[in-house]
Amino acid sequence: MSDLPSHVAGATDAPLLDDTVGTLLTRIAAAHPAREALVVPPQGVRLCYRELDDAVTRLAAGLLALDLEPGDRIGIWSLNRAEWVLMQFASARAGLVLVNINPAYRTHELEYALTQVECRALVLVPAFRTSDYLAMLRELAPELGTHAPGALQAARLPALRHVLVLGDEAAAPGTWRFDDIAACADADAHARLAALQAGLDPRDPINIQFTSGTTGAPKGATLSHHNIVNNGWFIGEAMRLTEADRLCIPVPFYHCFGMVLGNLACVTHGACMVIPGEGFDPLVTLQTVADERCTGLHGVPTMFIAELDHPRFGEFDLSSLRTGIMAGSPCPVEVMKKVVERMHMREVTIAYGMTETSPVSFQTTPDDPLDRRVDSVGRVHPHVEVRIVDRDGAVVPRGATGELQTRGYSVMQGYWGEPQRTAEVLDADGWMHTGDLATIDADGYGRIVGRLKDMLIRGGENVYPREIEEFLHGHPAIADVQVFGVPDDRFGEEVCAWIRLAEGATGDADAIRDYCRGRIAHYKIPRYVEFVDAFPMTITGKVQKYLMRDAMAARLQPD
Repeated sequence: MSDLPSHVAGATDAPLLDDTVGTLLTRIAAAHPAREALVVPPQGVRLCYRELDDAVTRLAAGLLALDLEPGDRIGIWSLNRAEWVLMQFASARAGLVLVNINPAYRTHELEYALTQVECRALVLVPAFRTSDYLAMLRELAPELGTHAPGALQAARLPALRHVLVLGDEAAAPGTWRFDDIAACADADAHARLAALQAGLDPRDPINIQFTSGTTGAPKGATLSHHNIVNNGWFIGEAMRLTEADRLCIPVPFYHCFGMVLGNLACVTHGACMVIPGEGFDPLVTLQTVADERCTGLHGVPTMFIAELDHPRFGEFDLSSLRTGIMAGSPCPVEVMKKVVERMHMREVTIAYGMTETSPVSFQTTPDDPLDRRVDSVGRVHPHVEVRIVDRDGAVVPRGATGELQTRGYSVMQGYWGEPQRTAEVLDADGWMHTGDLATIDADGYGRIVGRLKDMLIRGGENVYPREIEEFLHGHPAIADVQVFGVPDDRFGEEVCAWIRLAEGATGDADAIRDYCRGRIAHYKIPRYVEFVDAFPMTITGKVQKYLMRDAMAARLQPD
C-alpha cells in the first residue's frame, strides 16, 4: 500500500467544449456533411451529417410550432429507433428538456415520472413485443381520445398536453403522428428557432434521467449540455474515435450508455451511429457489425457474453472491429480477454461512471497495458477529480478501499425538484458521493470492488463480492456468476453465489466449493451455491442483486 493519498485529478490541457447539443451537431455537420451519421437498418434509415442536421432543424421547429417553450419537459418512452436520435438533438436545439423514460416502466412508474418533472409532451412507441405503451397511457389518461391533439386535459397527468406517437399508422385520437411534426413548422417557427439559438446556454438543463435505485422512488438526475457534450467528447477521445469510425450501439438510448457513450461520443467526432434494432438481440448485433463493417461495439458484460456464446458466433466476420466500451456493471476479466481475442476488439475500453456524473469518470485507453485494461476501470477522465474516502470522510491511502467521490464539470445539477435528496449525495463542496467501493493504485488506476450496500460482513470480515466473482470466472464450467450476502444467525451474513453454467456443463455445489478451497480465504467461499438459467436484470443489463438476495433470504427462512 502506497503512502500517496487516493485523490487524483484528470488532465486539463485539453479545454472543455462550450457547445450546446444543437451547436455541436451544426459544427460537425459543416465539417463532415457527406459522412454517414445515422444508420438504422431495420428502419431503412441512412442519413449523412448534412441530412441529420436538416432533419433535426425541421423537427425542432415543429416542436416549437406546438407551442412548446424552452425549458419545457418532453418525455420519450421508446426503445432504440432513429426517431430517438432525432429527438435527442431536436429537443436540445429547441431548448427543451428531454426526459428519458425507461421502456420497462409500467403505469405506476410512468405516472410518477411524468408528474414529477411535469412533462408537457410525451413521445412514445405504440407497442413493442408484449408491451402496449399506448394502452398503458390511456389507462392513466382515459381523456386522451376526447380532446384534440395538443389539448389534453388529464386528471392524473395535469401537465401533459401533447402525445406524439411513433410509427407509420394513422394518428390515434387525441395524438399527433410523430412523422407529421416537422411539417407543422412554418416560417415563423423556423425564425423563432433561429432566434433562440443565441440565448441557449451550455449550462442549461437539457436532459433528465431517472436513476433506477433499489429503494425509494426514482430520482430525476438533471444534466446540462455542458455535462453530456463534454463527457461524450472525452469518451470518444479515449476510444480514439475519428470520422472514419462506425459504432454499433445496441445499448439503450434511455440510459447514458446509449445516448452519451454512444450517440454523443460519435457526433463529437463525426463518427457514424449504427443502431442494430429496438431491443438487444445478440444475433442481430453480430449480423449488423458484420454487414455495416462496424469498427466499434458497445455493451454491458452480459451482452458480450450472449454474443460470444451464440451458436452462430463463428459465422460472422468481425474483423472490422477494433474498439468499443464494456461498462454498466463489473467486467469479468475472462470475458474481457475473449472480447479482445475472439471479437478483434484489441482497443476495447472499460469505463466507469454513474448517471449523476454524465456518466463517465474513469476509462481505460488503448495505450494501457492489457493487464490494466482487464483488472481496472482505467484512470480519471480529464477535468474530473476523484477521491476515495473512509466512513469518516478521510481520504484513504492508495490501495485502500473506500467510497468513491467525484466532482467536476460532469456532476449533475441535482435531482429535479428534490433538493433534500440531492443534498444526500451532493455535498457543499461539489463532491458527488457515489456509494461505490473502490481503490486507486499507485499509478492512478481505479478498481471498483462493489457497492457500499453490496459489501457483506461475515463474522467481522469485510467481503467484496466482485473479488469472488472474478475468481469464480476462472472455473471452466462457469459462464457467469453473481455473489451476494444473505442473513446468517451465526456470522451475521454468509456468502451466496448464483451461477449460470457454460453450455454443456453440469453443476455441483460441492465441486465449486472444492475449487475454492486453498485458493481463496475460507470466509470468502460461498456457503450457498445456486445454479440458475438467468439473473434478474434491468433493461440495461444490470444485474439486480437485491432481488436475488430477497429470494434467497425467503428460501432460507425456517418454516
